[in-house]
Amino acid sequence: MDLFDHSSAKKGPLADRMRPERLADVVGQPHLFGPDKLLARLIRADRVPSLVLWGPPGTGKTTTAEVIARETSATFEPFSAVLGGVADLRKILGAARERARVYGKRTILFVDEIHRFNKGQQDALLPHVEDGTVTLIGATTENPSFAVNAALLSRARVFRLEPLADADLERLLERALRDSRRGLGELNLEAEDGALGAIAEQAHGDARRALSVLEVCADLAHAAGGKLRVDDVQQALSSKTLLYDKSGEEHYNVVSAFIKSMRGNDPDASIYWLMRMLEAGEDPRFVLRRMLIFASEDIGNADPRALELAVAADQAFARLGMPEGMFAMAQCCTYLASAPKSNASYEAWTAAQADVRERGALPVPLRLRNAPTAAMKEWGYGEGYRYPHAEGGHAAGESYLPEELRGRRYYAPRPEGFETRIAARLARLRGEPGASGGAPDDEPT
Repeated sequence: MDLFDHSSAKKGPLADRMRPERLADVVGQPHLFGPDKLLARLIRADRVPSLVLWGPPGTGKTTTAEVIARETSATFEPFSAVLGGVADLRKILGAARERARVYGKRTILFVDEIHRFNKGQQDALLPHVEDGTVTLIGATTENPSFAVNAALLSRARVFRLEPLADADLERLLERALRDSRRGLGELNLEAEDGALGAIAEQAHGDARRALSVLEVCADLAHAAGGKLRVDDVQQALSSKTLLYDKSGEEHYNVVSAFIKSMRGNDPDASIYWLMRMLEAGEDPRFVLRRMLIFASEDIGNADPRALELAVAADQAFARLGMPEGMFAMAQCCTYLASAPKSNASYEAWTAAQADVRERGALPVPLRLRNAPTAAMKEWGYGEGYRYPHAEGGHAAGESYLPEELRGRRYYAPRPEGFETRIAARLARLRGEPGASGGAPDDEPT
């Protein structure tokens, strides 16, 4: 490291400073960098072919390219598909051709966000890859079957990078906390048990995000005595809560009474609180919006017509205005209050949301993936998919969730209104004991 490198080592975001410098420093991606894995062997042998690195943000695509640059004898030329222009690319290609002619040295062209290259740009690059002027390494978050031209893709190997495991992220965070040259070691911080684990868990496999959160927490911990606590991590990760002006408390009290009256099946109280709001000058569109929400959140599939009526009332008011539009609002209000109630759909999406936020972007099972290209079929996309129409309309025993969530139930129909029929149909399809043999697919009555 020269003087300039040393002076700049502590500058920039922690995530950039902590990029691995050698293959041995890489954390995670054992399917690529394990001792006997193809990519690791190619790097060690200095025989890296043109390749495409495909994976979510923060999984190490740029890091992998930089490690290849340090571990091989080739000249490394980075190029951004977003920021770089055609003139810049031509200059790089010209230098690579001269380097090969005069010195016999290879050039690795790293194109970040290669999916941003249009077809013409990719076609222009193709002959230089074919004749060996450059070895191409492209990085993309998009499926290369769609993002990269077939001709270019056929000349490159595709390596898929997966979200990092929590244990790998913890190792990376611990390394950053102890590294005095590039990381946070000079702060002499101690992490409370579970603090780094909390960061890793909420990063959902994204190393950049994990290190960015650690950097924020480290500043807080350093100012508070050098202890990185779990509470500090939770605060750094939590979303801000919206606060309302206390001068509007009565407004929200009346709105609350209106919603609770409809939920409690009391059309008399519901219409009273509705009129209280309108007489006080409340915007009718606000009230209609609340009824639209209520129709799905609190009634749902117990009476699917509730949402239809709420939408119709909203449209009728937009056409009629006041005072005639009040008739549609009153009709909607009393119908919603009198209808059977179920929040099963609401609870289904909140439960699913919790799993998504907790577990991140779990991979789609291969059998459920679309396979419009030959390359995707070779990768196993769509293999083993059972077509329900070929099995009487229902593929018994099949699971359509990610493998980690197989068997999870989010939607539990209530014994109210039309949801009684939905529950019976689902039980029959699932082969549950005592399920009715009927086919409740008609409209609610």
